[in-house]
This record gives sequence, C-alpha cells and structure tokens, in this order.
Amino acid sequence: MRNTKHPHIKLRAFQDTDGPEFVNILKLNSQYGYPEVEGIAAMQRVADCEAAVFIVAEVAQRPYGFIKGIYDGSRALIHLLSVHPDMQRQGIGSALVEAIRAEFKRRGAPSLSVTVTEHSAKFWKKQGFQSLPVFLMLQDSI
Repeated sequence: MRNTKHPHIKLRAFQDTDGPEFVNILKLNSQYGYPEVEGIAAMQRVADCEAAVFIVAEVAQRPYGFIKGIYDGSRALIHLLSVHPDMQRQGIGSALVEAIRAEFKRRGAPSLSVTVTEHSAKFWKKQGFQSLPVFLMLQDSI
C-alpha cells in the first residue's frame, strides 16, 4: 500500500508473525482485556475473514501499529487501532486511518464508524469523526 504523506511508514497486510508483537503493543496500551477477541488466534481469524480489513504499519521493517475493521456490505466499522507508545504522535495512527478509510471506500462503504474510548476520542475527532449518542454493549460469551 502506498503512503504518500508519510513515506517512512510502510503499510501492508497482517502476517502471522506479527501476532506476538501486536499482543505486546496492545498490553502496553492497556487494550488487551479480552485475549479471545484480541489475541493471536483472533488476529489470524480476522486476517482470514474476507469482510475484514487488517492493515499493519511498519517503520524500518518493524511493525509498530495496526488497524482492523469490517465492512458487511452496509456499514464499515473500525474495531481497533493500536500504535506502540514509543511511536505515537509520528503519523502512524493517521496513516492507518487513511489506509482503512481508502479500503472501505474502495469496497463501496457509504460511511465509517469507530468504537472509541474517552482516552482516544480526541484523536478520532481530529480524524474527522463525530460523537454519536450510542453505547457499546458486550456479552462476554455466546
């Protein structure tokens, strides 16, 4: 994938070897609360899912961040963005958002939503997203 704004950032698809590093990044960012949803096996399932988009950002041939989402033919939704804390505020998150937005647009998505936390809301607003009066609810096991 081409990244013209940040040429030092290489964007590519997820590879199985990325899993351990991404678990580490998720833990460093306090985003690893549900291993069955965010763990290595889950990452591999997402990568194999045709409806999913899973993009990795590399700098100097090392993965430092990723974004994943899904487009079901009606709605596009970003589920997770995570960037190594040492590499935040260097354009990686923005590059990943631009890349997934472009992929969802290519697939025909009319809009894009994202699940956020209070901590990350400011970043998402800078990316052009607006708050909606909705709540995300979870059932731990089905």
